[in-house]
Amino acid sequence: MATQRIRQLADGLTVARAVLGLPLIVALAGGQPVLAWWLLLLGGLSDWADGALARRAGGGSVWGARLDPLTDKILISAPLLWLGAEGILPLWAIWLLLARELLISGWRAAEASGGPASWSGKLKTILQFASLLLLLWPNGWGFGLAAAFQTAGFWLFWPSLLLALSSAWGYLRKP
Repeated sequence: MATQRIRQLADGLTVARAVLGLPLIVALAGGQPVLAWWLLLLGGLSDWADGALARRAGGGSVWGARLDPLTDKILISAPLLWLGAEGILPLWAIWLLLARELLISGWRAAEASGGPASWSGKLKTILQFASLLLLLWPNGWGFGLAAAFQTAGFWLFWPSLLLALSSAWGYLRKP
């Protein structure tokens, strides 16, 4: 019974993360960078927590395995689209990343197990969250280092994009 409750809690965190996408983009569009940053951080931490809970339960539910990567896409797409609209990241790179995410989501949907994430896929997600947190670093924070953090986020985006593309290749060439 306790294992089932842990899985339900992990699934609940996954659903909550999906819901964060809308307030995140509203905060960005409404000029609330501090709120947006905290929402993104909360989403990233919930991603870690639901995975830890699923592992503690001896594995997550199939439903959670299918929903978790989709909620990551929602949460990451919101700030990516805003950064593209603001001209901070090039639209072609965002399009390439989002196309990869849709392709892999389709592949996962066809897999009976939900297509568990590879290590390179997990690293890609970590790099994306780190890049976005740095890119969205509020200007009033960091003792005048906000511009340096934002620049670091811009440069961290590129290895995350390369890792996204290479991990996609790894998923798709599996038998």
